Order: sequence, then C-alpha cells, then structure tokens
Amino acid sequence: QAGKWGVEDQMNFLITGAAGFLGSALANRLAREGHQVRGLDDLSTGNPQALSPEVLFTRGDVNDRPKLWTLLQDVDCVYHLAARVAVPESILYPREYNATNVGGTVSLMEAMRDVGVRRVVFTSSGAVYGDQQEQPLSEDARPNPRSPYAVSKLAAEYYVRTIGDLWGIETVSLRIFNVYGPGQHLPPSHPPVIPNFLRQAMRDGTIVVHGDGSQTRDYVFLDDVVSAMVAAATAPDIGQRVINIGSGQETSVRELVRIILDITGSKAEIINNPRNDPGVSRMRADIRLAQEKLNYYPQVSLETGLRLTLERDPRFKGERPARSAQRG
Repeated sequence: QAGKWGVEDQMNFLITGAAGFLGSALANRLAREGHQVRGLDDLSTGNPQALSPEVLFTRGDVNDRPKLWTLLQDVDCVYHLAARVAVPESILYPREYNATNVGGTVSLMEAMRDVGVRRVVFTSSGAVYGDQQEQPLSEDARPNPRSPYAVSKLAAEYYVRTIGDLWGIETVSLRIFNVYGPGQHLPPSHPPVIPNFLRQAMRDGTIVVHGDGSQTRDYVFLDDVVSAMVAAATAPDIGQRVINIGSGQETSVRELVRIILDITGSKAEIINNPRNDPGVSRMRADIRLAQEKLNYYPQVSLETGLRLTLERDPRFKGERPARSAQRG
C-alpha cells in the first residue's frame, strides 16, 4: 500500500520506455537516489547510451508477456512510458499506435496482475483534452482527443484504471503537457517544437511557425516532470486518479520564438505557414491537484529551461556558439 515506503527507502522499479527522453531522465534520477531500476525499451527511438550504468537495461517489447513476467519480479512500482508519441505519424498509422500504446498497456497491466505488482504510474498526455473553451484545463474537463495518438492515450488511461480497479492495483495517470529539455528526440520529420526551434536558431536557419503563432501551449521543463513522477511512486491517496503535470503557464508560439531569439542572439528567419494546421488553439494545465497530491511546484521558468537545454544538450554544442547579445 502507498504509505508502506518512504521515499528514502530503497525501492525496485521497472520503467518501460526507459531509453527515451523522459524515461532515461527518470531512470537516472531514481538510480542516483539509490533505488534499483530495471529498464525496458525496444529502442525504436530510445538511446540506451543515455542511461546510467546503474540502470539494469533490457531490450524488448512491452507486448512480450514472458519478458514482462521476468522483469516484474519483486518490483514495487512500474512506470509505464513505452509509447509511440508523434501526433502526425499517428494520423498516418493509427493501427500501429493502437497496437503499441493501447495493446502494450493492456499487456503490461495483465502481467502486473499475474505477478502481483501493486502500483503503476502511467504517463498520459495533455493531448487528450483537445480544444476546450475553459482554460486552464482541469482533470474534470471532458476529453476531446483530435488525433489517434490522443485517443490511444485516453484508451490506455481507461484500461489502466479499470484493470487496476478489478485487480487491486493502485494506478495514477499523469497527463503530461509539452515537456522539453536536453536529450529530447529530434526525428527528421515532425520534430518537437522546442528542440527544432533551438536548432534552427543556433544555425541562424529558418523557423517555421504554423498558423499565425497565436496558439498557446504549456511548456514544462524535464526536471520538473521527473520530480512529479518520482513523487507519484509513493504519494498516498492518489489511487485511480488522473493528474495534470504542466507548468501552469501558457505561452504562444510567437512568444516562444521571441524568447529563443533573445537567448541565442540568433538572426534566424521567421516564416509563417498559414496553411498548416496549428493544432488546438490554447493549452494550459490546471496543476492544483498535482500541488495538493504530489506537492508539485514547478521550479524552472521557460527562459531558464531553454537556457539549461542549450547548456546541457551536447547536440547544440556543435552549432554556432550562442551570442548572448540581444538581437539588434
């Protein structure tokens, strides 16, 4: 039960998707704090080099039940991060997204039931909300998913909670908003907005803004998200809940570009692409439940987080050195 472990006690964790951007940061943090951490990842996008040597890493698929049974032995809490996460890709390949994000979640919950693991922390997404009139977005808002990716996360949330209810497993789904930070995967097609804009700024390249740039997002720094996830492993009274994890602030894409140009001193060209769908118009997380249940208070402002990303991410080191001067 939740109160059994103090955070200072050593715990055994399994992290699926452990070699990914968020998974590796979480795994390394837990290992640094003295816990035993097992990681599972199929390495479709993950990088095992990102994991500290203390993390016991296994390459494998989250739908491989015998492998899950082995990895789940003596585990106190599972973090389920394994997922496909590119929204535009999900529109092209909804079946694959369903197989991994929904099917993989059901396989994991079934294996946890078989082995008798008592708690799972599932990483869901703010994308499940879609377009909403009411801002900030509270957990009570009726989901309005706009992509197969968002549908898959919502379906997985329901499976996690329902199987948890039926089998006495404590579950918590964290709806994580636009997380960014060093080490974020930068695929050639559909790269996440922040590392993509930073890369273009550092090269004095071209920053393409979809729509008119007035759409807002809740950008939250990696370290803050990891702190919330660590707290979710032992927090009491969060069974079967859904909790938003964001910064609680909204920033327009236009404002994001301005901050990036300021901190890099870049002379990048800004191009507006009015024909491209900019996605939902506004997103801002209501984080009061996370404050109450997880003692979650984000520490890193957007400007600081962007500077830390540039400093800590070796991929930006090879680019032109950032000029600290303000743009003229």
